[in-house]
Amino acid sequence: MAITTDINYPHKYLSMPQRTGLGYQPTSPLLRTQLTSGRARQRRLYTSTPTQVGVTWIFSEQQSQLFEAWHRDAISDGAAWFNMRIRTPLGVDDYVCRFTDIYQGPTLVGFERWQFTATLELWERPILPPGWGEFPDMIMDQSIIDIAMNREWPEA
Repeated sequence: MAITTDINYPHKYLSMPQRTGLGYQPTSPLLRTQLTSGRARQRRLYTSTPTQVGVTWIFSEQQSQLFEAWHRDAISDGAAWFNMRIRTPLGVDDYVCRFTDIYQGPTLVGFERWQFTATLELWERPILPPGWGEFPDMIMDQSIIDIAMNREWPEA
């Protein structure tokens, strides 16, 4: 089941989270049972699991005011799911996410900038759709395929 939301992060006014320190921690989809023999049985329990990601923003004073007001008013102090553009190994795309807790900050950085950090929960792991694991050559050669497609079949 895919979740959707009508709440959007205000990308027109606020930047995407910074890449520095951006790391993903998926929730394990496995159930592992330890046997008395010392071995273990494991199986996939879920096909869709959330991923947590640490994010950082650097804002001006006005952006900081907007961010905190948006966090309080639009997403109920972080309780609601929202759409936000994030960079992953798949590139930049929109993901449904929510805050796992209140953000840290604002912390003064330099003379006029404010830093905020938080942990977000992404509804889905940012990975290729099912079936792509059967085509490793297409994944590894995707830049070559993209170049050939644009050279051989350019837009009219």
